[in-house]
Amino acid sequence: MDLNGVLDMKLVEKLIENRILSKDEFVELLSNTSTEDREILRKEAVRLREKFYGHDVYIRGLIEFTNYCKNNCYYCGIRRDNRNLERYRLTKEEILSCCESGYRLGYRTFVLQGGEDPWFNDDRMEDIVRSIRAAYPECAITLSIGERSRESYQRLKEAGADRYLLRHETANEAHYRKLHPEEMSLANRKECLYTLKELGYQVGAGFMVGAPGQTFECLADDLIFLHELQPEMIGIGPFLPHHETPFANEEKGSYDLTIFLLSVLRVMFPNVLLPATTALGTIKATGREQGMLAGCNVVMPNLSPVANRKQYELYDNKICTGDEAAECRGCMENRMASVGYHLVVDRGDFKEA
Repeated sequence: MDLNGVLDMKLVEKLIENRILSKDEFVELLSNTSTEDREILRKEAVRLREKFYGHDVYIRGLIEFTNYCKNNCYYCGIRRDNRNLERYRLTKEEILSCCESGYRLGYRTFVLQGGEDPWFNDDRMEDIVRSIRAAYPECAITLSIGERSRESYQRLKEAGADRYLLRHETANEAHYRKLHPEEMSLANRKECLYTLKELGYQVGAGFMVGAPGQTFECLADDLIFLHELQPEMIGIGPFLPHHETPFANEEKGSYDLTIFLLSVLRVMFPNVLLPATTALGTIKATGREQGMLAGCNVVMPNLSPVANRKQYELYDNKICTGDEAAECRGCMENRMASVGYHLVVDRGDFKEA
């Protein structure tokens, strides 16, 4: 084995033992690992995943309830300046109908995801959350609706929300500036995440892999920030371009690097809730299955009305935009079974170590 291989092996062993590396060590690990080292890490990730969660896969019913967004992020297909997108908002009744359909199919977590749409102010969101909580008291409610005030997060928590997904996208300030307009702030994004933790939410953060301008140093910053935050959920996926954004002609993120990072994250956070994302299944047909074999334990099939799914297009060629909810559920069951895992009817809460 060459000197680099010896160094990599030591880093793999150090990560497995300590759950954290220095920034320079993470850069070395990401840029210079051998196939053998990656396999060692993958096997450890699977061992840890099965230690805490067995062969269970938690399903989250994703309800994409608005594609309006006040923000203008350079990578996102529902950005404010995309004038060629047909916008929509689901009514409270339509959202509850999605929940009803999902409950019948065995979903016990509903994820309300949308752009940062000012129409869904605190009063409207509180009413929606309270209505879901009243109808499905044993289910978990997850929100993914961006940066809001502490008061807003507090109201939604008191209304019955359990979890909040807010991907930080990048923890490197210079990289953040390449991805976002001037009026947005990485500091505010991080503050929101810490506020959510303080308020008692199960919190999800995460980042894109291969976003324009990203380096291994950026990814190292992401991993170190996540170690500081200690979220209950981490969502990552490959960057995929959208034709109506400034990054339309940029290269896709690396599938292989995404899979490797999933194993890294499972080793760093043995009991984390780690989804195999739709983006992973979009970049490669068996991506979500391979995500399970890299340490994932969550999938998020779509409960949104079929009529609206194509309109919630964050990136091009998103999969499952034409499937009914029952089709998504059945397809996912078969996919997970093909790699030795099974969907369970469960809230799928974070398990303390």
